[in-house]
Amino acid sequence: MESSSYWILFLSAAVAINIAPGPDLLYIISKTIAQGRKIGFASSLGVSSGALVHVFAAALGLSAILATSAIAFSIVKYFGAAYLVYLGIKSLMSKGTTFDSADEKEEEFTPWQAFRQGVLVDVLNPKVAIFFMAFLPQFIRPEMGSTSAQLIGLGILVILIAIVIEFAIVLTAAQTTNFFRSNRKFSIWLDRVLGTVLIGLAVRLALTESPSN
Repeated sequence: MESSSYWILFLSAAVAINIAPGPDLLYIISKTIAQGRKIGFASSLGVSSGALVHVFAAALGLSAILATSAIAFSIVKYFGAAYLVYLGIKSLMSKGTTFDSADEKEEEFTPWQAFRQGVLVDVLNPKVAIFFMAFLPQFIRPEMGSTSAQLIGLGILVILIAIVIEFAIVLTAAQTTNFFRSNRKFSIWLDRVLGTVLIGLAVRLALTESPSN
């Protein structure tokens, strides 16, 4: 494959995959709507860091275990679903304070907490591991040397593209929700929406079939 054609194909596929609305993007948008762009950025970086864990796992062959073992897949899947349900219930039980301005919420929910949540949301999603195992090997070129090094390099590129796209979406979401965050009634309503989205993602994850089935 010609170098230019190779990169056009890879970058186009990476952009298309990251633009498509998936659980990670929905989670980031929800957190941005809930608590502003700082939390949205932190959530994006957390999700991306979780994805980086999957990239290294794929390079080391660990993701193959999730792809072939129904038990391992189910353990990770249900832990991830349970964590999303926990976050969703917290939002559903909120009295609208989740959507207060960043200054009002600084002590209660920090970017570091959002980052850690994002990491867990992604690491506990076995579908991400399967994605990297399925997507990245298609772009491995034997003449370029180490397969593991190529997997890591390509995976990092996918994640960097994701960060650029997600940051743009965070900025857009933050600008369009300032009004809602300043209104308590809308804040309560948005809390319920956030909780419902998170629980919906948990159900979707829990119903995911293992590739080995």
